[in-house]
Amino acid sequence: MPSPAPLFADDKTAAQLFCMKPKDFRRLVEEGHLPGPRDLGGLERWDVEELRRIASGEAMDNRGMDW
Repeated sequence: MPSPAPLFADDKTAAQLFCMKPKDFRRLVEEGHLPGPRDLGGLERWDVEELRRIASGEAMDNRGMDW
C-alpha cells in the first residue's frame, strides 16, 4: 500500500517540489513570491496543496495575493 501524500512539508521538501535548493526557496518566500510557512506546534511547515495551486497557476499571484 502506498504511503499517503504529505499535507505539509518542511523547507527542504517544499524546495524539492519546485526542483530548487532550500536557500532559493526561502529567498522566494522572503521576497513574497511564495507564501510563508505555517506554525504547526512550533514547526515551520508549508501547505503542499497551496504550493501545488501556485505552481499550476490556480492560485493568484502576489498582486492579488491568495496567500
